[in-house]
Amino acid sequence: MSQHFFAKSKYTFIAMGVLSIIIIASLYHLNSKSKSLPIYNPTDINPKLVDDSMLNISKNHTIASFSLVDQDGKTVTEADFKDKIYVADFFFTRCGTICPIMTDNMSILQEAFINNSKIKFLSHSVTPIMDSVPVLKAYADAHGAISGKWHITTGSKKMIYNLARKSYFAVLDEGDGGDQDFIHTEQFVLIDTKKRIRGFYDGTNKKEIEQLSKDINLLLTEK
Repeated sequence: MSQHFFAKSKYTFIAMGVLSIIIIASLYHLNSKSKSLPIYNPTDINPKLVDDSMLNISKNHTIASFSLVDQDGKTVTEADFKDKIYVADFFFTRCGTICPIMTDNMSILQEAFINNSKIKFLSHSVTPIMDSVPVLKAYADAHGAISGKWHITTGSKKMIYNLARKSYFAVLDEGDGGDQDFIHTEQFVLIDTKKRIRGFYDGTNKKEIEQLSKDINLLLTEK
């Protein structure tokens, strides 16, 4: 065969190699993008879950500032979750239906990320008057909540209910956090290091808990 043929073949192989690298890089990029979690704003969420005052907000939604008290009697604010990924839920200690399942599943998540200081958990009592610090402490101890890792909190009912309805979009029912107001939800909400909502999960569903665990690991890889 002629030298010209070998030279031509050489350049053909080089071109094919370069093309293969481009295709592989493109597929990797697309695959990486497809694996990133969405960032939820009010317009991305079922309108029934969103307070009327926030229905038209399409960007830059973050969890509002808060001040609560946890099972150790310590004040807990958004500063305790600075640069942390966390899972939030709403429960009450006397609940005998969905809450025990949710709490057991939160405990499973805590165990899965027990050695990762970047992951935390935040439970809000929806009956804060009944769920005093001693009650929460007994509940936390019974479910293996680790102090500083999993904050089980009480506080102002209006603040907690505003968080549920205007920050986490966790409940369908309406109300103003008054004495007769009551919320009940199975939602676990995943929050990233920038206080943005990245996912909603049924806290009573094992498959969704498994997905939540995977999504937490995915968030850990984000730059």
